[in-house]
Amino acid sequence: MTATACREPFIRFRDVEKSFTTRSGTVSAVERLSLDIADGEFLAIVGPSGCGKSTLLMALAGLTQPTAGSIDVGDERVDGPVTSAGIVFQGAELLSWRTAVENVLLQAEIRKLDPEASRARALRLLSDVGLAAFADHYPDELSGGMQQRVALCRALLHEPRMVLMDEPLGALDAITRDQVQMDLQQLWLRSRSTVVLITHSIEEAVFLADRVVVLTPRPARIAADIPIELDRPRHIADRGSDAFRDYVTAIRDEFSRLGVFSDDE
Repeated sequence: MTATACREPFIRFRDVEKSFTTRSGTVSAVERLSLDIADGEFLAIVGPSGCGKSTLLMALAGLTQPTAGSIDVGDERVDGPVTSAGIVFQGAELLSWRTAVENVLLQAEIRKLDPEASRARALRLLSDVGLAAFADHYPDELSGGMQQRVALCRALLHEPRMVLMDEPLGALDAITRDQVQMDLQQLWLRSRSTVVLITHSIEEAVFLADRVVVLTPRPARIAADIPIELDRPRHIADRGSDAFRDYVTAIRDEFSRLGVFSDDE
């Protein structure tokens, strides 16, 4: 049994369903999905494009409501936006007229946090991801990877218990993506927030997560729930290990079983 399996669930999905009405009829995006996520766990969700991964994350954030079932975070039912969560999207979504540190401090202003303490934490977070020298630079003076690191710092400024990430590294080149994955791991190891990461990358999921949930093609159901029992901190070189490759192969095999991957001509 994994360490996270021994902890009390912090997030609970119970028989969650989500459907949408379109001009051609009703489309089911999520179907009778139940899932527990432990406090402090790093969970990655992978699945084929359009399977309902982002819909599930938006329901957890309270930005859309399930058609059926329930979602609980801590002791509270999610029935509206979860304003305490930190959220990171695929685009950094930085304000062009604010410097890196000012973008991070947007959280403090919205939440009316102590300005001095917040600025000290913002600068510390930027330093943690290698951006200490770029705190006063504007977004158009930063690379895409730097901008996404600023977005990560902004999401973590108020020390949220839950962080939701929807393909946050998907637009980055391979080398930059590797570095930001390392930064993300270090930030999480310090904060131990409960993280739910949506990603299309199997390797990224295995590298970052305590557990990987594989979803079926739409409507989303859980096809596999795989604990990742690799030592932390993890390093880029670890991806060459037999254990790492075995996890990647197991997840790919699930997609083959689901018909997502096919060798047919």
